[in-house]
Amino acid sequence: EVEDAAAELDPYAGRIARVVWFDAGPESAGRLLLVVHHLAVDGVSWRILTDDLISAHTQAAEGRTPVLPPVGTSLRRWSERLTEQATRPDRLAELPDWIDVLSAPDPLLTAEPADSRLDFVNDAVDVVGTLPEDTTGPLLTEVPAVFHCGVEDALLTALGLAVTAWRRDNGLETAGGVLVDVEGHGREDVVQGADLSRTLGWFTTIHPVRVDPGRVGGQAVTSGAPRLGAALKRVKEQAAAAPDGGIGFGLLRHLAPGCREVLARLGTPQIGFNYLGRFAAPGAPVGDAQGWDMAPEAVMVTAADPRFPVAHGLELHIVVHDGQAGPRLTATWSGARRLWTREALTDLAGRWTVALQGIVRHALRPEAGGHSPSDFSVDDLSQHDVEQLEDLWRTR
Repeated sequence: EVEDAAAELDPYAGRIARVVWFDAGPESAGRLLLVVHHLAVDGVSWRILTDDLISAHTQAAEGRTPVLPPVGTSLRRWSERLTEQATRPDRLAELPDWIDVLSAPDPLLTAEPADSRLDFVNDAVDVVGTLPEDTTGPLLTEVPAVFHCGVEDALLTALGLAVTAWRRDNGLETAGGVLVDVEGHGREDVVQGADLSRTLGWFTTIHPVRVDPGRVGGQAVTSGAPRLGAALKRVKEQAAAAPDGGIGFGLLRHLAPGCREVLARLGTPQIGFNYLGRFAAPGAPVGDAQGWDMAPEAVMVTAADPRFPVAHGLELHIVVHDGQAGPRLTATWSGARRLWTREALTDLAGRWTVALQGIVRHALRPEAGGHSPSDFSVDDLSQHDVEQLEDLWRTR
C-alpha cells in the first residue's frame, strides 16, 4: 500500500498526498497511512501535520467544525523573500568564505568520484547501526551541556575522526580535514517578521563544512582522552563559522547570478550529512494525544525516482527515536554501489560508533567540558584566550 500510494504522487498534477485507512474492525485499532511528497513536507512539517490531524479529528468527533491555528508565513512568501536576499550585499560578501571552504584539498575516498550519469539512489549500499540508550542518552544531554554545543557538533566530530582514521589505515591522505555537505532544517531566522512555526514545506539548507578535529590517536579515541574535548571544540567552531546556519550558501549557489557559476565549478563534497532530530518511536504516543500512537510497524519510508542520481557518493543520515527505555540513535550509511562495498561502509560506521562512545566517555569525566570562542560575542577570542579565562574563573 505504501508503494502504491507513493506511485500515485505527482506534483506536476497537484497530487501531493495520499491517505490510506486500514480498517481492523470494531474491536481493534486501525492504521492510518500518510504518504506526502517531500516537496510538501520535511521533518518539522510532519510534527505540524500530525498534530493538526489529531486536533481536527478530535474536534470533528465532538461535533465541532475543526478550527486550526493560523499559519504565519507561507512557503511562497518565504521563497520570495529568500530570492530577494540572494543578491543583497551582505549575502554576496559571503562568497569568498564559501570559495575557501570548497577550494581546499578533498582527497578521494573511492577510486572515482560519484557520477550523476552512473550512480542512482535505487542502487546504493546501506549499512544501518543503532546506538544503545546508555550511549544515546548522554550524547543528547551531558555532551551538549558540558561543551555548550549541539548534538550535531558531536556527530560531526565523530565523523571527522572516523573518516580520518579510515583514510590513514587505507593509505590515503589525511591532512586538511574532511569536507562534508551538512544539511540543516532550513528554518533559519533570516527574514525579519517571518513565522515558520506552522508552515508546511521542504525547508532545508545544505552547505559545506570542513571538519578537521586535529590529530587524535586511536587509543585516545577509545579511552575518551582529553584530546577528544579539544577535537569537539575545534569542530564546533568550524561548524559555527557558517553564518545563519549556512543558508547563504544555497542562495549564492542557486539564486545569485555570477556566484552560482563560480560555486558550481568548485564541485560538491563527497560526503553528505543529515541529522534529522528526534521522533516518537514506533508504538509510542503521538504528542499528548489520547488514542493516537505511532504504529508498532511504522517506519519512515523514502521512495525515490529510480532515475534520480545520488547527491553524494557517501551519505550519513541520523535519527533519534524516543522509546520507553530511552532514546536510541539510528545511523544509516548509504554509499553508491559502484564506489562502496558493504564491508567498507561497515568499517567506517564502526569507527564512527567508537568515536561517539569515546566522546561520551570523555564528557562524563568531571574535568571535561568548557567553552569555545563562538560562545561569546567578543571578537578575536582564541581558544587559548577562552581557556585562560576559564582557569582564572576557577581560581577565584
